[in-house]
Amino acid sequence: MNLVKMEVLFDRSELRKKVAEMGQQITKDYSGRELLVVGILKGAFIFMADLIREIDVPIEVDFMDVSSYGLSTSSSGEVRIIKDLEYSIQDKDVLIVEDIVDTGLTLKYITEILRNRNPRSLKICCLLDKPSRRKADISPDYVGYIIPDKFVVGYGLDYAEQYRNYPDVYILKPSVYEK
Repeated sequence: MNLVKMEVLFDRSELRKKVAEMGQQITKDYSGRELLVVGILKGAFIFMADLIREIDVPIEVDFMDVSSYGLSTSSSGEVRIIKDLEYSIQDKDVLIVEDIVDTGLTLKYITEILRNRNPRSLKICCLLDKPSRRKADISPDYVGYIIPDKFVVGYGLDYAEQYRNYPDVYILKPSVYEK
């Protein structure tokens, strides 16, 4: 790992503890109900895998793959659905799992699409929230950490498809992406 280009924001021990806390809260909130957990690919897959192991209610899992970044460090605002859900969400309790909420534009687009499919309930869970960059009126229901306006990688988060496999969350130094 080339750690010269980054600094640790949250290590794996902190992440494990936070994800367990989030899973306990979600378990409490959905007690006695079934939950459909929708992971937003690619960034949320590691967080989601850890999170669902901490949720103690019956769950189903599905995924959406959407893109608004490309190889950039900021959202283009134009969202493309690359992979849609496999199953109907009508009359289901749905929890969207996102790695990070930044401008909120992508998540606003996703929630509008999913609300039109008539779920019983629709909530948002994210590991990281960057409210200082919000451009859309969207607020996650479950938030692991509120972070500063820094570009982060690791634990599923990437820059140009790199760094996803790093076990901690790092702040990527601007020299890596400002060229």
